[in-house]
Amino acid sequence: MSSQEPVTSQTMPRGLHVEMLIKNFEKLSNDDRTLFSNGSMYLGVNAGFAGLIANSFFRRLLNVTQGRITSSLPMATLPFLTTVALYNATVTNPLLLGELNCPTCVVVRGALVGVAAAGVYPLILALPVNAGLASRYNTAPMPEKGNIMRYWVNATRPVVRKMSFIFVLQGLFGAYVSKRHFDIYLTLLKMTGTDDELHD
Repeated sequence: MSSQEPVTSQTMPRGLHVEMLIKNFEKLSNDDRTLFSNGSMYLGVNAGFAGLIANSFFRRLLNVTQGRITSSLPMATLPFLTTVALYNATVTNPLLLGELNCPTCVVVRGALVGVAAAGVYPLILALPVNAGLASRYNTAPMPEKGNIMRYWVNATRPVVRKMSFIFVLQGLFGAYVSKRHFDIYLTLLKMTGTDDELHD
């Protein structure tokens, strides 16, 4: 391996690799430390907002005025928790373990988490929550048994159109956060590669 190539988990034991990254983490700038530690939560907060927006759209569509807190609470918390967990599992943890060294893969994973967990999931979650409230309080006509799928697909289309811009924004934000995470990871690798303790 040339002296300019970053040291990865393939050139040292995984435990030592993680230990060196954590040690050098404290040497990063405050902005980089904050972004790397909280990046998944920033994306999760966006997912929570997307959940509240989707919830609002479906409440208007189905004329639901009851259960505002009952429907808003899960729509904010579940997308947040899901997005944070999924981003950490697919981007942050693999980076720290040295299992993800492809910049394109990192950005694609971040964008997919942004679109799927922080965009589409809140939309899918808002439908049954508000459909249940609409059925309970009879605020909108419910579909007959044979037309359930077609009814909800047609009913969801205007909400999907309104949310499409949010999907794009979530994907771009997820790509940005993951790109910054990879840049910070490369900085940590360079620190690790020049650390004298590696040559003891």
